[in-house]
Amino acid sequence: MFQSNLFESTHGMHDRWWFGCNTFSVNELGYWEFAVHRLDESLLTPLPPFSSLERAQIRDILDQATSSRFDAGVSIFEEGLTAERFFLLLDGTIRVVKITADGEQVTSLHIPAGQLFGVAQAFGRDTYPATAISASEVLILCWPSSLWQRFVAQYPGFATQTYKSIGDRMVEMNTRIVEMSTQHVQQRIARALLRLVKQSGQRTPEGIEINFPITRQDVSEMTGTTLHTVSRLLSAWEKDGLVSSKRKKIIICDPHRLAVLGEA
Repeated sequence: MFQSNLFESTHGMHDRWWFGCNTFSVNELGYWEFAVHRLDESLLTPLPPFSSLERAQIRDILDQATSSRFDAGVSIFEEGLTAERFFLLLDGTIRVVKITADGEQVTSLHIPAGQLFGVAQAFGRDTYPATAISASEVLILCWPSSLWQRFVAQYPGFATQTYKSIGDRMVEMNTRIVEMSTQHVQQRIARALLRLVKQSGQRTPEGIEINFPITRQDVSEMTGTTLHTVSRLLSAWEKDGLVSSKRKKIIICDPHRLAVLGEA
């Protein structure tokens, strides 16, 4: 039986997916799949898109989904391509990136487990507005985009919660734009790390670990600064006991002091 962490918050909540299948199969694209029909509807009821739906309604939505597992670093879809599908992230983290006019890659945000993504139709678009990359190993469900309008019309709660999540992401992105134009680099990096801890933090003996692989280059792309500056600051913070930074892993050892730096 495959076991997968859905979410572990800094408050100690810990939910697990248990899929009633012993193996994954490989689809025609070479991606791993699991059996959606064996996924219990009750496991989805805590998730925002499904929280106000009846189990029979969730079952109907699940029966029209396909599933995949991706390793870290895989592009789920790319900016500008036709939006043929929309997705639900069951486990893992998705990194959303955009390419600037200068050709630089900027990380717009990270999407935690339990949320829909790639919903171009919700923006009135027929192409993806950004690229989605798996920041860790991920499990996803996906549906043809042609089903979006039917789901929205047939299940009002599905639409309400989805648009709320999209609104929250827009607020986060606007906040980051303001930060990049008004705050010092130290503040931006501190706030970016604290946001990731809030989204995907896992307690460890050393502190709170960002629960997916993250590099200093990733942090630089999130904060609009250089890799050299990020490396210099993280090294200084590590010596000061604020963080522990290892290969593709960052642990916040003193969240309170880091929060003070974010407000300084």
